[in-house]
This record gives sequence, structure tokens and C-alpha cells, in this order.
Amino acid sequence: MTRQLISSGSSFEEVAGYSRAVRQDPWVFVSGTSGFKDGKIAEDVVAQAEQCIATIAAALEQAGSSLKDVVRVKAYITEAAFFEKIAPVLGAAFKGIRPANTTIVCGLVDPQMKVEIEVTALKA
Repeated sequence: MTRQLISSGSSFEEVAGYSRAVRQDPWVFVSGTSGFKDGKIAEDVVAQAEQCIATIAAALEQAGSSLKDVVRVKAYITEAAFFEKIAPVLGAAFKGIRPANTTIVCGLVDPQMKVEIEVTALKA
């Protein structure tokens, strides 16, 4: 069984001792992913969700997988009202495959973050 660690290049991965994603055949587990890119984050929750999906897609690609292989999504939002705003982003990303999904309202580690998304993929 092959284990592959995937990094986004963030120094925080080293500090916190985690990987952006781990491929343990046939599974790919992508860590909670925020809307940060190059140390910056948009104010808008939709833009943050779109960046989450872009970062997740890149990690999945590095693992030899893709969004179409996702079987489980967990979205963490800081306000319940954000669900209606991010739902179309998730719908566009997972149209046709419709993975299991849980959305949780909670606090996140950085007050700028409004959404964090993690996924699990099963490679065929």
C-alpha cells in the first residue's frame, strides 16, 4: 500500500505537522482547506469557497485524483447564513457526483476565514 504526502507549500504544514493531503491507496484525504492563497484571503465567503475548491482540486491532482472522485465533503462555516452562499459553489464543483456532505457552523482558527472545506476521495 502506497502512502504519498502532498504539500501545498505552506510553512504552516511544517509547523502544525500535517499534509495538505495524504494518498493511502485507494483513498485520498484532503485536510481542511481555507480560502488563503499566497498569504492572502478574500473577504467574500463565495470567493473563499471557490479558492478552497481550487486548492483542493490541485491537491487531488497531485495525488492522481480529481474532484470527480470525491465521496465525502465537510464544510465548516462561521455563520449559518453562509450555507446558502457556498452551496452553489459546492454544487458546481460536485455536479453529477453528489458526494455525501456535512456542513458545520463553528469558529475557525483565523478570524478572516469564513469557510473551510475538507474532502475524501476514493480512486477507482
